[in-house]
Amino acid sequence: MRGIGRRQPLPFPRAIMFSVFSSSEGFGKSAILLNDNSSYYSVVSPIFEQNYWKSQLDSRIYFGATKSLNMESIPKTQLPSRSGTEFRVHEGKLAIVTGSARSIGAGIVRKLASKGCNIIINYVTTASDEAAALLKTELELKHSIKAIAVRADISTTAGCESIITAAKENFTNSKTGRLHIDILVHNAAILHVGPLETVTEKDFHQIYAVNVLGPTLLTAACKNFLPTDRSGRIIMMSSINAKIGTPNTTLYSGTKAAMEAMTRVWARELAERATVNSINPGPVMTDMYLSTTEEAKKGLALWNPLTPLATVRETDSPEVKELGNRLGGRAAYDHEIAGIVAIMCDPDSSWMTGSLVCANGGLSFSM
Repeated sequence: MRGIGRRQPLPFPRAIMFSVFSSSEGFGKSAILLNDNSSYYSVVSPIFEQNYWKSQLDSRIYFGATKSLNMESIPKTQLPSRSGTEFRVHEGKLAIVTGSARSIGAGIVRKLASKGCNIIINYVTTASDEAAALLKTELELKHSIKAIAVRADISTTAGCESIITAAKENFTNSKTGRLHIDILVHNAAILHVGPLETVTEKDFHQIYAVNVLGPTLLTAACKNFLPTDRSGRIIMMSSINAKIGTPNTTLYSGTKAAMEAMTRVWARELAERATVNSINPGPVMTDMYLSTTEEAKKGLALWNPLTPLATVRETDSPEVKELGNRLGGRAAYDHEIAGIVAIMCDPDSSWMTGSLVCANGGLSFSM
């Protein structure tokens, strides 16, 4: 009976027992799969540890010695807590997300906060002070977590140290006296678009300082505060430009390729502390993308026929429809990228490191 997955109505609403046997083990096990409304069950493989809980999507699975299962008798602490429809798998953890006062970064902190994570919103310009303050308030009120906003330049040692200082002041464990940083998302970046012959030394050093040196300095500053059990998560925000060679992006594409190389190095160097992975979005409806020239947008749009999910739909926003219809395909929403980052930060992603996750609507696999 191993592996049977046929669903049938429950004969009664709150409890069910189903026996399965393993010829190699020689004993019976109970296996139950309940969905949220407790109206169906499935038979699953019996080879599991005694009294083992595992959450899978919106279902709960219980494995134990053969017996009747009374749902009311199960301690509530064994069930994952929820906020809305989200499992709070990061309850009490701390995430630092750079460039997170707006756009993709703001989407990422919203997603992590919805899963119970405390947040450090990092940004660099005074122009983002108000946006960061409003976002902090939103996260705390909506998700009952603690958030702080830290204006700091990660391309400098002093800027990175100020983030760590703020983290210590606000998130040090009162019982152990230690600071734990569980998630680090390197999202901050600047863009340079222009022909090769227009590149200057200043342009080069400026973009590499933010996009490459910044993640290097901040990761080094955070290293001693990362977990020592491999449960940490470091996410590098790369770009499809590093793969497809978009014209006029010599500097930007170069920095993103560097981040992908650093991902592989750190996956080995920091293996006992954290997994390290990259994500490579294509165009996203952000300030950075919208502020690019029409020529640059049309250059990226040449890839839309190879991008399965770029097709504009009736459910898309008016702004996305207008731009998507003009360019032959839509850009991503920031929450679509944030959702993928959240998956990469999940405890269930513990066996993935040094990887590049394609988050570009399918363009990467088309090439």
